Amino acid sequence: MAEILMILGVSILGILGSVHLIFTFFSRNFEARDPALTEAMKQGAPVISDETTVWKAWIGFNASHSLGGIFLAALYIPLILFHFEIIENSLWFSSVPLAASLVYVFLAKKYWFNVPFYGISLASLCFAAALFLNIFIF
Repeated sequence: MAEILMILGVSILGILGSVHLIFTFFSRNFEARDPALTEAMKQGAPVISDETTVWKAWIGFNASHSLGGIFLAALYIPLILFHFEIIENSLWFSSVPLAASLVYVFLAKKYWFNVPFYGISLASLCFAAALFLNIFIF
């Protein structure tokens, strides 16, 4: 059962990350509702460096953010399917997905919107239940 819960959790993160990446590069979903603001982002440089624009940084942050969920799924799905004993026998490998998803839950609640918050919260519940099963049942 722990394997199923972990696969479900990382699959949720992978799907959310993939959809986010597609939206980042192939939609206008991350443009501001005010076209003047989007244009200002494309013209303005952040204080940290004049080698980029706020817009390029925004796209880069969204893309790299997407890759976090995709990477976790790409790493953990094969690990769960083919080497679950590594997860079962390691508090580190069994708790990293929960720790990562809880950070994402915090960010989603504070800075994002309902869809990622609820999706990542569900993934976190899957990871917490799997960790509970690994520690207390097996």
